[in-house]
Amino acid sequence: MDTETLLTTTRSVRRKLDLDRPVPPKVIADCLRVAQQAPAAGSMLTAQRWIAVTDPAIRAGIAPFVQQSAHTSWARYADQVESRMFASARHLVEHIGEVPALVIPCMPGPPPSTPVEQSAYYGSIYPAIWSFQLALRTRGLASSLCSYHVVDHEEDVAKLLGIPEGFTQIGLIAVAYSKQAEFSPAPRPPVEEILSFDAWAGPRR
Repeated sequence: MDTETLLTTTRSVRRKLDLDRPVPPKVIADCLRVAQQAPAAGSMLTAQRWIAVTDPAIRAGIAPFVQQSAHTSWARYADQVESRMFASARHLVEHIGEVPALVIPCMPGPPPSTPVEQSAYYGSIYPAIWSFQLALRTRGLASSLCSYHVVDHEEDVAKLLGIPEGFTQIGLIAVAYSKQAEFSPAPRPPVEEILSFDAWAGPRR
């Protein structure tokens, strides 16, 4: 797969995850090896910690926390819950405990309070998360961020996994082999609508 195809066809996959095929630990470790090359601020890269949950009993223990938080979140979007996007999200949430691997990247300390520090903090982990997802795709796997629990139940999941105080869970990545081999680029606005040079040319509100 050439680089442009990889970048334009890596989707958040929710319905086409193969829930019956195990994901070997070696594949997860190999994809994280690739992801470690992503840019990060200062010592943030070496401070990252990632937990891959493949034990069915532990995955089942995490699932209710994700589901409870998801339903709380969706209640704020009652006018959109029948949309195709929400239907896809619901499907993943309902089956989250069956997904073969749940990967949780963590960063040290609580998130900073100032915008500049927050930018460096989250900007030092999300490039690695995306690189991890791209590496998965090249190996026939799919993934989707399903991070609802970090809002309401981060401490519960930390207790379940033995995550010590002083670490923040950045999200939860559902990982499985994909039942669909080929994906197409998603509809996006024309570049001309979102790009300007030298001065702002977009909407004011």
